[in-house]
Amino acid sequence: MQYFKDAFSAAAYSGDKMNKVNLFETPRLFCDVYCFEPGQEQAAHVHRGSDKIYLVLEGDAVFQVGSECFRGGPGTAVLALSGQSHSVRNPGPARLRTLVVMAPKPRAHALRGAERDGTKV
Repeated sequence: MQYFKDAFSAAAYSGDKMNKVNLFETPRLFCDVYCFEPGQEQAAHVHRGSDKIYLVLEGDAVFQVGSECFRGGPGTAVLALSGQSHSVRNPGPARLRTLVVMAPKPRAHALRGAERDGTKV
């Protein structure tokens, strides 16, 4: 396992949709860099049993957590607790990169069950 990675240089953008670059993954958590072109978003969703933290590395983001909506730039950290609806959008004009940590990591069987019944995990 590689224990050291450069989160600031991790980037992979897609013209189609937001893209994820995995930095670390263990049985208990994951840590990714999410890359957004201007106008791209991660739609509102809920994780049951897991908390998620976003940290803006580059660009500006519009976050929604529960009923609250706010904008933040580099250094902004956002917490979405288990069961809270949350989303992130890049309003542009520049690219957006966020470091994302989620724990505990959603289990594969929970994800498969969610796909069957349409529930967001």
